[in-house]
Amino acid sequence: MKFVAITSCPTGIAHTYMAAEALSMAAKEMGVDIKVETQGSVGAENQLTENDIREARVVIIAADTNVTKERFAGKTIIEVGVKDAIKDAKGLIQKAIDIKIENKEDVSKIKEEKKVERKGVYKHLMTGVSYMIPFVAAGGILIALSFAFGIYAFKVPGSIAATLKDVGGAAMGLMYPILAGFIAFSIADRPGLVPGMVGGMLASTLGAGFLGGMAAGFLAGYTVVFLKKTIKLPKSLQGLMPVIILPVLSTLVVGLVMVFVIGKPVSAINVVMSKYLTNLSGANAGLLGIILGLMMGFDMGGPFNKAAYTFGVSTLALAPTSAIMAAVMAAGMTPPLGIALATVIAKKKFTAEERESGKSAWALGFAFITEGAIPFAAADPLKIIPSTMVGAAVAGALSMIFKAAIVAPHGGIFLLFIPHAVTNLGGYIVAIVAGTIVTGIMVSILKKDVVIKEEN
Repeated sequence: MKFVAITSCPTGIAHTYMAAEALSMAAKEMGVDIKVETQGSVGAENQLTENDIREARVVIIAADTNVTKERFAGKTIIEVGVKDAIKDAKGLIQKAIDIKIENKEDVSKIKEEKKVERKGVYKHLMTGVSYMIPFVAAGGILIALSFAFGIYAFKVPGSIAATLKDVGGAAMGLMYPILAGFIAFSIADRPGLVPGMVGGMLASTLGAGFLGGMAAGFLAGYTVVFLKKTIKLPKSLQGLMPVIILPVLSTLVVGLVMVFVIGKPVSAINVVMSKYLTNLSGANAGLLGIILGLMMGFDMGGPFNKAAYTFGVSTLALAPTSAIMAAVMAAGMTPPLGIALATVIAKKKFTAEERESGKSAWALGFAFITEGAIPFAAADPLKIIPSTMVGAAVAGALSMIFKAAIVAPHGGIFLLFIPHAVTNLGGYIVAIVAGTIVTGIMVSILKKDVVIKEEN
């Protein structure tokens, strides 16, 4: 019995590969054959061949982003979120084993039920965010590198600093078109790309920012869907739909709505929000840091975590540096770092395997990959999750109170070594260390010893 699978998460880093590993290990234990293609940030790996797909009884798609399914025509498809594969890979494979298909009608029926089950605003948004993040990270870090030559070195025409800032700015300038384009792509497939990207570009030029980009993406996607259902052409003219009719009409609608309806109000909201966030100080700043920290430490890569991260990225687009983004990154680093610390200071609380995993958690935490804490949270959620939330809240609050700010949306500890990339570097380091220590101590106190279990 053979199966094939695809895993994909919004960032294309941790969850994608954790789900693939969980499925592979579960299949091995259950004595079935499975090949898993990962669609991560570096592209598709371990790609499924036509022969793999033809021989597979069922296709499992564990993804929180849009995965193209054309190559699986005629196959039974089970679609779930990427976390479902991590938490219960055996149950997912057993579900695939238990499916009985008597004819082709049954196949299409199962596929349609699964499609309906996984559609939604969150999935479309996460598809856009997943494509946007590499542009933002590349652009932000290149801009940060330009500051290494001096805080104003980029003002010298033709210099390396100026070039780095220009290249980084170009990458950052694509964030809204990419966000909107791939939200629309998730909703309406390839016909959504043109109106989505044009709408995202208008959001950027009109000052509508992240919110405008989101609005443009959803508007473009659903406009294309509406047009495809409404416009009926004879077969001889159907070739005009994807090339002329859909791009022209959908782009016209999105453009007019963005310019005359959405652009100015959303731009005004962004200006007000920017001024408010800039003036935050003391208790108010600390409270915002706590909220962001709780979100980052709660589901570690899930909807709350991604909402906080996306909010941080949006504020970075409003100004050269962002205290919000700094708080988000500090809070996102502390869950895996705190757990890694706990495996060192409270060895009796962890199995030998968990202590070994703690070494990886150090690296993941330093790289700002919050998902490094997930294996520990899945094994003991009632002890781990409260600890990661409190620790992340401490890191977020202190970062805001110390008025630390960063120029890039990613980079983790490596960003700290770039001159002028972090405002109030000392306070920022204190925030991360404090959050790590709080998490580590809480985990050490709440978890029970597992020495007896290991001996047995």
